[in-house]
Amino acid sequence: MDYVFMTDASCDLTEKQVSEIGVEVLPMEFQMEGKCYLHYTDARMMSLDEFYDKIKKGVDSKTTQINYNSFTNYFETYLKAGKDILYTGISTGLSGTYNTCLMAVKDLKEKYPDRKIITIDSLCDSAGLGLLVYLAGKKYSEGVSIEELAEFIEETRLKLSHWFVVDDLDQLKRGGRISAVTATFGKALQIKPLISVDDGGRLVNVGKIRGKSNIIPTLVKHFERDGENNKDNIVFVAHADNKEGALELKKAIKGMCKEVQICDIGPVIGSHVGSGMLAIVFLGKRNLKS
Repeated sequence: MDYVFMTDASCDLTEKQVSEIGVEVLPMEFQMEGKCYLHYTDARMMSLDEFYDKIKKGVDSKTTQINYNSFTNYFETYLKAGKDILYTGISTGLSGTYNTCLMAVKDLKEKYPDRKIITIDSLCDSAGLGLLVYLAGKKYSEGVSIEELAEFIEETRLKLSHWFVVDDLDQLKRGGRISAVTATFGKALQIKPLISVDDGGRLVNVGKIRGKSNIIPTLVKHFERDGENNKDNIVFVAHADNKEGALELKKAIKGMCKEVQICDIGPVIGSHVGSGMLAIVFLGKRNLKS
């Protein structure tokens, strides 16, 4: 290929999925106990088991965006080798990473005027970005042109429907996303936030689920309601230290779609949602009704 397809580690794709489609995944940084770690798809600097064990013990984790110099260094490696670049990463609705990328790209285009660098705001989050990249990666591995792949991503990004249920209210409280009172009452009443993603790529608290037994039926209901051509599509089930829930959700929808793949939520998103989160992402409508 005469170009490289790139994304970042917020996509939460597995190492196997990345190898299958040939996408380059830029690592992202998180900080715990005064130390900085880079999260790669193979979790080489800290395993996900260790990460979530620390989270459950109350260790704080903070994430940072990919900085200007990192983008420049990553991109320049390929530009020097005569390769063009197509990059889509974490939504601008969640991070300043993409805007930093644009600054680096502006300067790189002046330095390498003969090279194409195409950047696209994914308007997707976590496994939603993962599914977008995975579907685009299938096209990439088939040999489509950089322009054709960019067109596919732009046409598909708003067709990704995301549904998340957050289990760890204490983590949301620590991150300032809910109050201490809300967390306390939510835990006592077994109420879980139901979250989706709007057209601006921002997380939206759509509703509440009472009791763990209602989580999977609710996610299945939204898949049935909002999915399009489900029988022909690949569905991503994603989890944050909740493999049992992911397997149960996969079993519940297995006969309703072409294929179900399970993804592990990494530290980039896990730092904010904590342990236990369960999600489903599929091609369909971004319907923000609970």
